[in-house]
Amino acid sequence: MQTSRVIAASVMAAVLTAGAAACGGGTSTNKTTPKTLTYWASNQGANIEVDKATLTPELTKFEQQTGIKVKLEVVPWSDLLNRILAAATSGQGPDVLNIGNTWSASLQATGALLPFDAATFAKIGGKDRFVSAALASAGAAGKDPAAVPLYSLAYALYYNKAQFQAAGITAPPATWDELVADGKKLTTGGHFGLAMEGASISENIHQAFVFAKQHGADFFDAAGKPQFDSPQAVAAIQQYVDFMAKDKIAAPGDAEYSANQSVTDFATGKASMLLWQAAASNLKAHGMAADAYGVAPIPFQTASASGPTAVNSMVAGINLAVFKNTGNLDGALKFVKFMTSTGEQKILNIAYSSLPSVTDAQSDPAFSTPDLKTLSQVLATSAAPLPQVANESQFETLVGTAMKGLLADAAAGRPVTTATVKAALTKAQQQMPTS
Repeated sequence: MQTSRVIAASVMAAVLTAGAAACGGGTSTNKTTPKTLTYWASNQGANIEVDKATLTPELTKFEQQTGIKVKLEVVPWSDLLNRILAAATSGQGPDVLNIGNTWSASLQATGALLPFDAATFAKIGGKDRFVSAALASAGAAGKDPAAVPLYSLAYALYYNKAQFQAAGITAPPATWDELVADGKKLTTGGHFGLAMEGASISENIHQAFVFAKQHGADFFDAAGKPQFDSPQAVAAIQQYVDFMAKDKIAAPGDAEYSANQSVTDFATGKASMLLWQAAASNLKAHGMAADAYGVAPIPFQTASASGPTAVNSMVAGINLAVFKNTGNLDGALKFVKFMTSTGEQKILNIAYSSLPSVTDAQSDPAFSTPDLKTLSQVLATSAAPLPQVANESQFETLVGTAMKGLLADAAAGRPVTTATVKAALTKAQQQMPTS
């Protein structure tokens, strides 16, 4: 995904206690119109209208095959998690919904999502069809998955070939020191070397995770206890915020970006580099030709990075879940089977420039483009899953929001120091639920 994920800890606490009650009866709509399904899709394209144009023909195809009409709502990432949690609390939700794969364990803990046990997997064509790495981000270890993978994604560095050439840069940066040096060469006259999405909670947390891994930090210990403000985590967050605060290779206005504006700036030539997951379809929608940019793995701290610190992407992706209290379980599972079928996986992942989550679809030549080869390599060799713990979504919100505040400070010219970063992360940790 790409996404702002906002959740109050108190809301999740209420959901966790209300989860069992929330999974009672289906919505009134589903009871009265069993041939209709409600589907909440996440915003994967350049905007909501692009998603509607992409999905509507496929939903029509499903209706023609099954007689089941699908009522589509594309929900912005800034609203999606809160909408899901409210639905879990009230019991009034959609039948089928997209979730960010990093939320799987948190939403699983609410009890609101249908577990995909062996019998349920059999109804959608079997568990073995799915890419194992993607399925590993579908819920807590040792439990039946709370969802199935739909789109697989990874982060990469996108760079403007012409601007690199004009600045005398012959290759994409392989380390962060090289990226900063290149960024300074490219930052001139209102043009910036790097585009950032500083007000996006999800983009912040994804970058926090990668930088923390590279610094040898984990945000949770083996028992699931938060450790947000360790020296390594503080150094990781400060390094990222310093792209704006100290290195000044990102525009101060980027601190206010939360709706893919950084992608627009890169596509329109206002910035030369972009750290993003599967950006090709969005760049195309903004008029940027595929041969105008290059795609490389995200840099490491050192060119020879190895072992646990050799992480340059989260295991990104979108999962497809069924609300446990759906009034049309049979229809919902038919829809999941349809959306994860080999044919639909090809169509949808081609449209979104993402990678299929079922193995049979991956052999299509459409997934052999240079950018998707890079993303596939990253997923296979240097990506790691975010913590699959019940409080993961609170972690995303609290640390992502802390980073948003630090970037706002950087944009306003207020000092961002080791002390201020530690204070922000300590405050975030103190706000985490105790159980």
